This record gives sequence, C-alpha cells and structure tokens, in this order.
Amino acid sequence: MPSSHALGQPPQSIRSPLLHCLWHSDSTDDFHTNSVQIRLHSYSISLPPSSAPEAISPSSTPSPNGSGPSVFDVRSYGAVGDGVSDDTQAFKLAWDTACQAEESGTLLVPNGYIFMIQSTIFTGPCKSGITFQIDGTVVPPDGPSSWPRYSSKKQWLVFYRINEMSMQGAGVIDGRGEKWWNLPCKPHKHKGINGTTQNGPCDSPVAIRFFMSSNLTVQGVRIKNSPQFHFRFDGCQNVHIENLIIKSPALSPNTDGIHIEDTKNVQIYNSLISNGDDCVSIGAGCYNVDIKNITCGPSHGISIGSLGKHNSRACVSNIRVKESVIKQSDNGVRIKTWQGGAGSVSNVTFSDIVMENVRNPMIIDQYYCLSKDCVNQTSAVFVSDVSYSNIKGTYDVRSPPMRFACSDSIPCTNLTLSDVHLLPSSTPRRLADPFCWNAYGQVVTLTTPQLLCLLEGNPLTLPQYDVGAC
Repeated sequence: MPSSHALGQPPQSIRSPLLHCLWHSDSTDDFHTNSVQIRLHSYSISLPPSSAPEAISPSSTPSPNGSGPSVFDVRSYGAVGDGVSDDTQAFKLAWDTACQAEESGTLLVPNGYIFMIQSTIFTGPCKSGITFQIDGTVVPPDGPSSWPRYSSKKQWLVFYRINEMSMQGAGVIDGRGEKWWNLPCKPHKHKGINGTTQNGPCDSPVAIRFFMSSNLTVQGVRIKNSPQFHFRFDGCQNVHIENLIIKSPALSPNTDGIHIEDTKNVQIYNSLISNGDDCVSIGAGCYNVDIKNITCGPSHGISIGSLGKHNSRACVSNIRVKESVIKQSDNGVRIKTWQGGAGSVSNVTFSDIVMENVRNPMIIDQYYCLSKDCVNQTSAVFVSDVSYSNIKGTYDVRSPPMRFACSDSIPCTNLTLSDVHLLPSSTPRRLADPFCWNAYGQVVTLTTPQLLCLLEGNPLTLPQYDVGAC
C-alpha cells in the first residue's frame, strides 16, 4: 500500500511486519477462490492505538449538545480536499485518533470537497465503535500511471480487524476505473467481452475491502467505477449492507458490486447495482447470507461461485435470494463451480424474482471454465437442496431459460421448482427448451417452458463423498 512519503515508503518508526502483509488474490475474471496468500510489502497503513498526535489541533469536535459522539473532521488533520493534494496522511491521523478514543465517534469526510487518498489500510482493533461518514467525494490516484510505484495495485482502501463500524453518508466513492479497465491485458470496452487481450501488468485495485472484521454496517453509500470489485468482505461476520447504489459500465471487467468470501451472517438489502460483472458474488466459506430487494443489472447476475478452482474445497450453505429484479444481464441466479473441486453448496433458496431480458435466468454450471483447455475431472463440488420459486419474466433467447449442467460423477440433488414462468423477450416468442445434465429433483407446479429433463427422485447410487468437513 502507498505511503504519502515521496518514495511510497512509510517511516521506519511505523513499519510492522504483521501489518505490512499484502493479501493477494487472483485478478483474472474469476478470483473468487478460497485461497489467501500473504507476502510482505510496504504501504500506507494506519497505526494501532497509541498516543494521539499533538501536531494538529483541534483533534475532534464535540457534538453540539456536548453529549453525543465526537466528530473527527479530516480537515482538522490537514486534509485539503481539492482533488489533487494527497490527503492520505490526514485520513490516517483522523482514523488513528478516532480509533484511540474511549467512546464511539464519527470520522467525517465533509460535503463540498474531493479528497484524493492513496492505497491505505485503516487498522484496528479500536477502543470503541466508529462511524465513517462520507458526505464528500473520495477518489484514488487516477489510473495505473498515477499509482505510486511501490504501492499495492490490488486494493485501495482496506479496513482490517475492525469491530463495530458503520460506513455511511450522502457522498460518493469514485474509483476512477476506466484507465484500469483499458489495460492491454483486459478485454477492451470497445471490443466487448470477447475482445483481444495482450500480456502485461494486470493487477487492479478492489475499491473497498473489509478483512477479518465483524459487526459491520454499510448503508446509504454511493460508489462508482471501481477498477475491480467495488466492495469485498473477507473473513468477516455479522455484516449488514443496505441502500447502496453501485454503478459502473456494463463492459467494465471484473467490477463485481459486492463480493463475500469466508464470511458469515450477511444481510444485503434494498440496493441498486449495475456493473460489468456479478452484482453479488458469494465465494467459498460463506454461510447464512440473506439478499433481499436488489435491483441488479446490467450485470452478470447474482452468483454463488465460482467454487472449487485449482481443486480446492469450497463450502457454502444457507443462502437466500428473494424479492429482487434482475434485468439486461448475462445471467440471473447462478451457481458456478470448476471441475476437480470438493465441498458442497446446500440449502439455497431463490424466490420471488423478476427477470427482464436475462440470458441464463436460472443456471447451475459445474463445468465453469475461462478458457478452452480445461481438463475433465471426476471430483466436483456437491450441489444439493436448491429451491426456485415464483421466478417470472423474460429471457434472452440466445441461451435456455433453465440450465442445470451438473457433474458427470456427482449429480445435483433435490432441486425443487415451483411457479416458474419465463417467456422469450423477443418475437417470435418460441419457447426454448431447458437443459439438464445429471440433475435430480422435482417440479412442484408446471413451469413455462415445461421442464421435462429433470431426473426424478434421487440417484440410485451416490458416490461416497466427504462433505462432512463443510
């Protein structure tokens, strides 16, 4: 991560081997894996609790009535807010002071200013809860050429080991992603998703990342044009997300709206997401995820996965997606796994969802592959107990409205469909046939188009398969 010092290196007095780790993730179209690697790197980070800096005063402003939480305005710590000056150190000082406070407080990013911040970690644990109030605009350096040489290009703003934090406000987080999307290694937006690519540096930063944190609330925030994922949660628990507006162009690569990995007890409600990848993507190790009233699209839909890449074990369960609209998207509700994986996806419910001109409205793809040279493998993530109910709307006729492509060796089991009615979005309205492969389950009520390819009951023999570790 960057430092605000000239060469991007923090002073020796604030270096810590533990806190200078860079959490590395594959930056291709799908780095939704459950592997986390750590390597040492130097970048700008906030300090763990210590004595408050004395150079700048005032350090905080009490509430008007003297009884509420203190307000830590970043301008009081030297932030300029002209969109050009480097305000990284001011944000760090404001965070450190708020983090050391005995009572909860608000770090204020005031309205009417544009604050440029380099790649930074805001670290805890803090002595009390913090509200990160974004009423102004926050931006990173403008593109790869402006990014400090010694800074991580994999993430921008990271919140590490935080307990009880709320990010909110009426401002904007602008990731300035266009120059990153146009790197030669990525499909160029003018070429489309099948455009030609070239070799070269391809790392692009996740805009906002929460790592090993708990009791988090993100609400009312507007974020746009992230170089890569807009929000990412790794190793977190008790996360409430509500009333977000996430926007980036439909052909911006890898710009997932919200990605969660190894994270449990998550609520994602009442949000508008349009981007160039999944609106919400659920990676390995996620449990108890509730998604409700999301308007998604254009996008790649709402996805579980991809899972099982590089023969890894992935466990996901208790996922609910309901009362949402998916429109003008490449996929609707999707489960995607690589061949050769292990683990399981179970207890998944998709209900009360409207599709508007969606390609692949309902899809299980256990042959997920980003190239043409993936090798057939016998092991697979076991998919079971998936329910689809009250799913209606229109589909893009280039793909079947229902596609359940399950593993040759480990079939999908207990798929349940009821009140599913999908019509072609174009005329003539000729219904396309659903596709099934090694998929078992039941159709509770007649579907449109009629689903005849689902195998009834359970497979006569199911290979001995260890899902107990999940």
